[in-house]
Amino acid sequence: MSTDNCFVTNEWDTLKKVVVGSAKSWGPTPSAEEAVDPKSREHILAGTYPTESDVQRELDAFVKILEAHGVQVLRPKPIPNLNQIFTRDVGVTLCDKFIRSSMIPERAPEWNGISSLCSHITPGNTLTPPTGVRLEGGDIMPMSDEIWMGYSEDEDFNIYKTSRTNKAAIDWLQVQFPQAKIRAFELSKSDTDPYTNALHLDCCICPLSNGHAIFHPDGMKNPEDISWIRKKYQGKLLEVSADDMYNMHCNIFSISPTTIVSETGFTAVNAQLRDWGYTVIETPFNETGKLEGLLRCSTLPLLREK
Repeated sequence: MSTDNCFVTNEWDTLKKVVVGSAKSWGPTPSAEEAVDPKSREHILAGTYPTESDVQRELDAFVKILEAHGVQVLRPKPIPNLNQIFTRDVGVTLCDKFIRSSMIPERAPEWNGISSLCSHITPGNTLTPPTGVRLEGGDIMPMSDEIWMGYSEDEDFNIYKTSRTNKAAIDWLQVQFPQAKIRAFELSKSDTDPYTNALHLDCCICPLSNGHAIFHPDGMKNPEDISWIRKKYQGKLLEVSADDMYNMHCNIFSISPTTIVSETGFTAVNAQLRDWGYTVIETPFNETGKLEGLLRCSTLPLLREK
């Protein structure tokens, strides 16, 4: 198929087409029992859950930045009483293939909001995981000749609602992409403590174009994975605290190899990015961040080109 339709090989090539989430018609504030992540639950209980209008304003401002840089921005079809902010998790583009995620039941209807936006993709290049394979897009990172995955072993996957990608997804993706190395990182999970929960891989690591990365080591369960990341990015790694992961400092978004969109309040991160030589565009995203997702979470790239 033509790469004009669907093509992504890494996290930073120049963005041409993307689906950005929407907060329209998301319905009433859920109960604490209905929360699908611990940070949303915390804000529900505290009475600080964000308003639809505040989140929509942040998303629309982000869209204006993307469009000013020549990006074609698509938005989900509004579905009443459904949170459609975090489009990243609904699917993932890997090379010229589009994978429809197998999400938790509470979020599965989000596919109906973007399915028409992906209808131009050749059917043979659209992959749907079989029964027993579970994955969400926030756990999948195209890394040129590798695919990075965040996942949970069965012990955690069967306990935590915040475990979204299982071990079976690793084997399934390897079959779909036999030429790629699948590199899997087991994530730390909690349904009640947002400071110790790495909801997806993109909540604890952000690889950048020039061999840099932002990393919260405790988001990964295995010491050998933490050591591997530190060795790979030696001298080019910014490690952030549990407080920073809570505030989503790893969840920024590259719109080109040299240009990154980040949250206005990420003072230390933004200063480091500029020191590394990146152009940083700051935009308010704090209200959206109360839902345990930020800029990468609210985007579903369909096309990047060098």
